[in-house]
Amino acid sequence: MAEVRVERTEDGFRAVNGRGAAVAIGDGDTEGAFTPVELLLAALGGCELVTVEPLTAKRGHRMARLAATVQADKVATSALGTITVTYDVELPEGDAEAEDVLKAVAGRVHEKYCTVGSALREPMKVEQIV
Repeated sequence: MAEVRVERTEDGFRAVNGRGAAVAIGDGDTEGAFTPVELLLAALGGCELVTVEPLTAKRGHRMARLAATVQADKVATSALGTITVTYDVELPEGDAEAEDVLKAVAGRVHEKYCTVGSALREPMKVEQIV
């Protein structure tokens, strides 16, 4: 099971996991904090990259740089439009197969192996207990 605790702090909010990692959460004007939508985008990009990286490396193609920019426009007060994940990659020098391997692996990860992406595409039940 995945679990985080979100709590109010002196200067906003923070999310904390069971391993002690924390991230500041705030509105778009809060310095040093992510908005909830930014965290959603980071979760998607992070999910893809932490899944793609070991799979390409395992096949002998460790990218010199592997990053992604994740963008979405707010199309209504509580709705996002299409989310776009754009990879920023530097291929390993002298590795003629790396680009094809990366594209194949990243495509599979995006379509079916990234849990966050699957959750965004598939209807799922979200419950609230107050």
